[in-house]
Order: sequence, then structure tokens, then C-alpha cells
Amino acid sequence: MPTSLIILIIIVLILALMYNSLVAKKNQVENIFASVDTNLKKRYDLIPNLVASVKQYMQHEKSLLEEVTKLRAEANRPNLSDGEKISLDAKVTSALGSIMVAVENYPELKANENVMHLQHTLHEVEEQISAARRAYNQAVTDYNNAIEMVPTNFMASLMNYRRKEVFEIVESERKNVDVKELFS
Repeated sequence: MPTSLIILIIIVLILALMYNSLVAKKNQVENIFASVDTNLKKRYDLIPNLVASVKQYMQHEKSLLEEVTKLRAEANRPNLSDGEKISLDAKVTSALGSIMVAVENYPELKANENVMHLQHTLHEVEEQISAARRAYNQAVTDYNNAIEMVPTNFMASLMNYRRKEVFEIVESERKNVDVKELFS
């Protein structure tokens, strides 16, 4: 077999391997994002139950409950981009955290079995979302590295692959917790 044919076969194999690697990374990101999406849907399905359970007690936090309801409706719109879903997730996480803090101010709510069960279920879903976010961020990092590093960046450019966004926490969640305030 001539040397030029062997070199051509090797080049074709290398290109095929790079192509397959990039496709696998892209599909992994999409698969894991679907898992995140499923967990977010679980969370959004729980929100009406939580709002209904606490609404009668929390008249002072009416605007907070309305905000959570509005965000849930927004999140259930069809054809949201991944970036919009990530942004909405951050807003819903913050609003739900505020509701859970507010629940602590209502002893009758803390004793309500339905609210306690909903809080527990939401906590479980939040843990699942957190785990799915970590997996997604790792897959996105691997994908972004592959489309930026030589030699796969050339193939990624030909395939029109672009960087993906990772899930990031909202700025308010980055602040240090004031422990003294928790005990007052």
C-alpha cells in the first residue's frame, strides 16, 4: 500500500474520531440538561401546592407568593432557550428560599403537616437539581474545552459548535451568611 494512502487513511480516522468525540460531548450536554429540565419541572409542579398551603397564613408575603406563581408560569412557557431556563431557575431558587425563610416566621405553618411534607419534598428536589446542575456544568466544561482546544477546535468550528452556558448561582446567594442574625 502506498505511503500516501496510509497517511490519508490515518487522517480520515483522526477526523472521524474528533467528529465522534465532539458529537458525544454535545449529546451528553443535551442529555444532562434534559435531566436538569426534568427536575425543574418537578419543582414547578410542586410550587402551586406550596403556594396553596401557605397562602392563607402568609398575607403579608402576598407579593412573594405572586412572584413565585409568575415565575412558575414563565418557566412553563414552551420553547424557552437553555439560557432562559438557567436564568429562570436562579430567580425561582431565590424566591423559594425567601418563602422557606418566611415560613419559619409562622409557627402554625411550621406545625402544618402538608407544609412540612412540601418543604421536605422541595428540599429533595432541590438536592436533585443541585446534583444535576453539577453534572451539567461538568459536561459543559468538557464540551467547551473540546471546542476550544487544538485540534478539535477546527472540527468544532466546521460543525458550527458554540460555547454553552453553565449554571451559576445568583449574586445574592454568594454573600456570606450573617450567623448572628439567624439567632436573633
